[in-house]
Amino acid sequence: MSTHVPASGTLSRAISTTLETVHSTKATNVQKENFKKLSSYLERITFILQESTKLDIHDSGTLKNTINVLTKHVSEANIFAHECSNKNKIYLLLNCKKIVKSLENHTKEIGNALNLLHPLISVNGLDQDIIKLSKIMLNANYQESATEEEIIEKIKVGIRERNVDRSYANSLLVSIADVIGISTEQAVLRKEYEEFKHEMENVELTEDVAEALQIEQTVALLGKADIISTAEEREKKYFSKRNSLGRQPLEPLQSFYCPITQELMDDPVETPSGHSFERYAIEKWLAVENNLCPITKTPLKASALRTNKTLRQSIEEWRDRNTMIFIGSIKSRILSNEEEEVIVSLEKLQDLCLERDLHQEWVMMEDYLPVLVSLLSTKNFQIRSCILTILRILATDNDDRKESIAKTDNAIKLIVCSLARKIEESKLALQLLMELSENDVARNIIGSSQGCILLLVTLSGSDDAQAAEDAKQLLENLSFLHQNIVQMANANHFGPLLRLLSSGSESVQRVMAETLSEVEMTDHAKLTVCENGAVESLVAMLSHINIEMKKAAILALEKLSGVPQNGLKMMKQGVVEILFGILFRESLSMPNLVEKVVATIVNLALSLTSHKGDHEDTPFLESEEDIFKLFSLISLYGPNVQQNVLRTFLAVCQSPSGLNIRKTLRKISSVQVLVQLCEHGNQTVRSNAVKLFCILTKDGDDETFVEHVGSKCIETLLRIVNISDNIEEGIAVMEIISSLPRTPQMTQWIVDAGTLQAIISILSSRIQKPELMIESASGALCRFTISTNQELQKKVAETGIIPTLVQLLDYGSPLTKQNVAISLAQFSESSNNLSGPVVRKSHFFSCCVSTPDTSCTVHSGICTIESSFCLLEANAVTPLAKVLDEPDFGAVEASLDALLTLVNNELLQKGSKVLESGDAIVKMVKLLSSPSVKLQEKALIALERIFRQPEYKQKYKTTAHMALVEITQRGSHSMKSLAAKILAHLNVLHEQSSFF
Repeated sequence: MSTHVPASGTLSRAISTTLETVHSTKATNVQKENFKKLSSYLERITFILQESTKLDIHDSGTLKNTINVLTKHVSEANIFAHECSNKNKIYLLLNCKKIVKSLENHTKEIGNALNLLHPLISVNGLDQDIIKLSKIMLNANYQESATEEEIIEKIKVGIRERNVDRSYANSLLVSIADVIGISTEQAVLRKEYEEFKHEMENVELTEDVAEALQIEQTVALLGKADIISTAEEREKKYFSKRNSLGRQPLEPLQSFYCPITQELMDDPVETPSGHSFERYAIEKWLAVENNLCPITKTPLKASALRTNKTLRQSIEEWRDRNTMIFIGSIKSRILSNEEEEVIVSLEKLQDLCLERDLHQEWVMMEDYLPVLVSLLSTKNFQIRSCILTILRILATDNDDRKESIAKTDNAIKLIVCSLARKIEESKLALQLLMELSENDVARNIIGSSQGCILLLVTLSGSDDAQAAEDAKQLLENLSFLHQNIVQMANANHFGPLLRLLSSGSESVQRVMAETLSEVEMTDHAKLTVCENGAVESLVAMLSHINIEMKKAAILALEKLSGVPQNGLKMMKQGVVEILFGILFRESLSMPNLVEKVVATIVNLALSLTSHKGDHEDTPFLESEEDIFKLFSLISLYGPNVQQNVLRTFLAVCQSPSGLNIRKTLRKISSVQVLVQLCEHGNQTVRSNAVKLFCILTKDGDDETFVEHVGSKCIETLLRIVNISDNIEEGIAVMEIISSLPRTPQMTQWIVDAGTLQAIISILSSRIQKPELMIESASGALCRFTISTNQELQKKVAETGIIPTLVQLLDYGSPLTKQNVAISLAQFSESSNNLSGPVVRKSHFFSCCVSTPDTSCTVHSGICTIESSFCLLEANAVTPLAKVLDEPDFGAVEASLDALLTLVNNELLQKGSKVLESGDAIVKMVKLLSSPSVKLQEKALIALERIFRQPEYKQKYKTTAHMALVEITQRGSHSMKSLAAKILAHLNVLHEQSSFF
């Protein structure tokens, strides 16, 4: 066997050709996956051929011929790959199915050549590689991509639907550019399109009529895309053509009508005899077995029909000419004063714009925008509606027109005005603005238009579902600008703001938090914002290392925490602990924030005193250390911090956990600080200090106040009453006076300071003073009327205040009546001892003339208001008895106590008469049925004594009977026994009754 390579170099040539083809297949820009597949086969063939050069193969003519056949087929594949690289890419895309078929054919031919080769190379197992590869290539299948199929289908649809607009052609051209791998820049697209048109001329020289028609139709379809020509070019072409036309429209030629339908043709086709018909009409005629020409009656096949391009072009030119003339002339009618004519003209213009995208371009070239926009200010609803519709048609899918409309003077302003009109017009304006908002420039102008965002927010809550949805979507479109989001927030639309607050960049989150702190918000808006995630986002920002982020979050939390439900939610999110951490550990690095942190803490504290929300398990100032640290800020910072710390403690001291906080405050010597603050120059600080001082005095911890409150403090408090315009401050001072320890020293200081005169002055001018001030002053007076200090009682009585107190029983509030009754009771407790003896003067005629008895009916001595404080002398019995009918238990009990001082001990008989004459006993009987057990018991005790007297038990037996029986059945053990005793007095029960 010969051991040399073929002398002719057949193998070398085959290897070189195959390598060249591999390079060509890899260089193609279309059908890349398919050519890649072919390239892989060729690379394996190259390997086989290269391995063959190393073998001892017999040099025969058959081998040379077989390799030459293989080389020939590979070379043909190379030529095909070159064609696919050099031909127009759009043309190649249209012929993707042909390319796939050609690839399959070339692959099979090469596979057949390999099949002939393997018997001639049967060494080293190489023949098995050849057989395997040959089989694969003979069975190879190629497919066009789904994207290519989709585009081909779109082209077919566009050709079939002859009235597709420019936007369709633009979109199609962009999709084609993506598939064939070229830029979407105008110059590149235009060059590729022009090459494609040139390709059409080459195809027309062939006999492939179907391919020629397909390319022609595709060229026409893509020619509608305005992205392949500049606006200047289109405008120049338009005016050149329009100026060459006359002013009157032309009637259609008879040849433009289809002989079958008698209608103007859109797609005329020509028969071999030279007659033209509408394509669908003649095809339908022939489909129903009319195989004769409708005019010549000669045989006619559908395959013989050819597009009459000349006629079709003539019809299109005629239509375009008339449309141009119409669009140019109708403007004057639109500007007329005849509303009906304006409406008809606008409707025609609207129909033209809907008909073709080209007509919209002509409308724009004729400078209709200023005319249309100016008509938006008309009072006619139909005209405005037509304008809005036309503008939306012009704007749809055209970025340049969107911008042009937005930049036309007053356009956006007038469109926005339509938002405020009836819902039909609002919806049209919304749809137009939605379309315009897809353009950046237009979106900026829309957002800055006065009142636009407010109107959109209002419409987003419309009962009309479509209007509401469109308004929400437009707001979403406008939310790309922070200034628009701020406007939305000012209109109570917080969705975009909250979204950016939670997911925006750090700088955006900070801006959104600052916006929340600055916009005016109702409580409902604050509540809604927190329900939609603001709290969680702001709490996360609080823990941020960036001080500006913390600051923005604190400012927003301060604003939102003013609503109690929000404050409680924040506390449950752990805000208090974080704020205390900032306050006590980070405040040195951010002193400007201390005021804002404390202001937020105030709001949180106030949330605990609200009646809304769940206060349980809401942590706040739980440790003595936190209370001490927070209160210590009063000594470290100025008035703004001081007043807010005081307000915080004012709130928490009145919360469910207030008792423990008040105890802790007294323990840490807060009273000493508060005493000093009562002299503070800032009225707000002083006022809050006095109020907190007042709250701390109400728990009866006398030792603390004895230690820190002296005569100077009391003088300061009294001075506040005299000079302050703050009613609450004056009330708090009166309550402090009432609650301070009742030691002789303290009382003396209070008297020496002139407090009594201040109280008398307030009560004496009750008409000019607020009721709350009267209540607190009457409460403070009680400490001056205690019966253990009759000297002090005399000082009070000598002021003449007792008649005023009696008047207050008629006109005061329930609390005032209660306080007054307490003072009158305390006065009355001293009356019996202070009633003066009756001195009878001797007289010559005393035996003949009796001296009138001037002694007190109850106290049997001489009584006056100033000397013995007698209730009878003060005419207080009847007013006190009237109070017994009132619903306030406190006032009733105090009045009952005052009246019962008249039946104490030996005064029973005389006092009972006075009570009976003042209708007090009958009212006491009614108290037996009171819901207040305490009042029932007091009335029982009093009546048990009174009913020992026969005249009263007989008189009130019937009235009291049922109430007493009920008490014996439902009352407490002691009350049952007492009620039974009374019933025994009334002879209802025996004295030996088991109830005793």
